[in-house]
Amino acid sequence: MQYDPIKKSLGGVFNKTPLLRILFYKLLDLLLLRAWYVRREIKRWAKDLSRHEGRRCAILDAGSGFGQYTYFLTGLNPLWFVDAVDVKEEQIADCNDFFTRINRNNVLFEKADLTSFIKPDKFDLILSVDVMEHIADDEKVFRNFYDSLTQQGMLLISTPSDQGGSDVHDHEDSSSFIDEHVRDGYNMSDIRGKLESAGFTNTEAYYTYGAPGKTGWRLSMKYPILMLNTSRLFFILLPIYYIIVYPIAFFCNWLDTCFHHKSGTGLIVKAWK
Repeated sequence: MQYDPIKKSLGGVFNKTPLLRILFYKLLDLLLLRAWYVRREIKRWAKDLSRHEGRRCAILDAGSGFGQYTYFLTGLNPLWFVDAVDVKEEQIADCNDFFTRINRNNVLFEKADLTSFIKPDKFDLILSVDVMEHIADDEKVFRNFYDSLTQQGMLLISTPSDQGGSDVHDHEDSSSFIDEHVRDGYNMSDIRGKLESAGFTNTEAYYTYGAPGKTGWRLSMKYPILMLNTSRLFFILLPIYYIIVYPIAFFCNWLDTCFHHKSGTGLIVKAWK
């Protein structure tokens, strides 16, 4: 299924005013379980950083998309400066315009290809959310991340796993639910091995989207996207759908964050030099 046209349509609806754009970010934070995990890990990183109160930090949002996580990061601390990069020029222009309109001055969006983007020893945190499954030459990107981190910096990745990410194993011989993916998902040991080959000496990884999270994702994301991909008229029905279904999806997402999963369709990976 083509996911980008759906995202573009949603962006058009919520981009009419800054308040609608912020509402869109809030909705994504509620609907996307990966956002629950990513925000939690960022807060943990920030808490560890708090002993260095007043310290300026440089952060890379590698594959910034709509700017959802850049908005979160720039709102946490005005001393943090975020470089947000993406390959889509229209999204870069759109995000620069929006963040200027809301007077967020601690961010710059720029078009860049992660296979060639390097800023040596600059970033204290590099964030990559659902990006690496779109890039064929991932090992090159991991090397660039390594070179761009400070000595104490951390890389935080959220990506589908090979345990059925994007419902790839829903049916025999099925492919990823999202057509734009170049790989169905990462094996945990494989991505850790690639990071270590890039130079990282310390890596941690755990599964997300266990049984509860997978159910929540289908209810809150997969089925609505399938409906919208069939006809944009389903936009009219979405509020009714979510009023009925979202309380169940919310409970599933919350439950997913409460347990350590032996397997799951998502991965959170952290790496240090």
